[in-house]
Amino acid sequence: MKKGKKQNFESALKVNEGIDRPSTISPYSQNYKRKKRVLTKDEYVKGILASDIVIMSMAITLIESSLPAHYALAQEVIDACLPYSGKSIRIGITGVPGVGKSTFIESFGKLLTSKGHKVAVLAIDPSSERSKGSILGDKTRMEELSVDKNAFIRPSPSAGSLGGVARKTREIIVLCEAAGFDRIIVETVGVGQSEISVHSMVDFFLLLMLSGAGDELQGIKRGIMEMADLLVVNKADGDNINKASLAKSQYSSALRLFPPSESQWQAFAETCSALTHQGVEHIQNSINEYVELTKGNGYFNQKRNNQAIYILNEFVNRHLNQHFYHSSEIKPMVKQMEKMVAKGEMSPYIAGQNLLRKYFEIMKTGPCSYNFDEF
Repeated sequence: MKKGKKQNFESALKVNEGIDRPSTISPYSQNYKRKKRVLTKDEYVKGILASDIVIMSMAITLIESSLPAHYALAQEVIDACLPYSGKSIRIGITGVPGVGKSTFIESFGKLLTSKGHKVAVLAIDPSSERSKGSILGDKTRMEELSVDKNAFIRPSPSAGSLGGVARKTREIIVLCEAAGFDRIIVETVGVGQSEISVHSMVDFFLLLMLSGAGDELQGIKRGIMEMADLLVVNKADGDNINKASLAKSQYSSALRLFPPSESQWQAFAETCSALTHQGVEHIQNSINEYVELTKGNGYFNQKRNNQAIYILNEFVNRHLNQHFYHSSEIKPMVKQMEKMVAKGEMSPYIAGQNLLRKYFEIMKTGPCSYNFDEF
């Protein structure tokens, strides 16, 4: 290098000025919005009767929708499918979390499909009180049954309804029966009052229990045991076989103390292992015996009729409750009465009388305008 000449050093880390990154979206598609085609009632019904699982799933989504615009169409689809329903055996399955309901249902469902039955599993997942969301993970827990061509698994959120039972389950049963499913399994979340709601929509009620979880008879409610047509001690395998047999004996003794059922069926206890499939076929045979007995003595049809009346009364009660609390004149009065009751300025009974008196006055002064699509 010559003396006096300045050398120019440029860093290799220099960042050159780049260009703007082009959009990954085609400019020609930005103004295009894909419009989802809405099926007509006839298209829904035709697909359901043809056992089209895709269309049936769409119809169930329509029924579960809370959008007022979907309510009328959903009811039309249900009414059209109603004449094709009622030919299945509806089985309710409940039990505490961890008892193995999903494993049992998969083992039981695979047995039914192997015998030529078409099985629909309506699994009710609890909704979060905070986020209102549900995991809906039953398909992942029933890997084999979910890919069976003769099975249909539909997890549904409980949506905050009583005891965690989806309000729309009865309507979904109608669609499944119209699609040709002759065995409908309704799985409850196993928390509290859900058993009562499921019992009101099924023909046979199966209660799954665990052994070795404490005092066998103190750990359950008498009311739930009285509703059960069959009590099954699950996970009777490995080192748990003896404990399961002991639990079965204790439950059997307790069931014999209950008064006889109107169905003339004597409930009993059994053991099974959903993991090894031991005892599952015997349970299926017991259900067949129950159906044969109750259809022979007329109880089966009588129970179905009583369930229809229960649905009618529940529908009326629910909509009366909603109409009362959504009334623009009653709403502010309810808040006022609640404050007075909380402060001890008025008896809850007097406050209730005032609210009902005001409501009946409103009903008298003009025609009742009520839109069923609102709720």
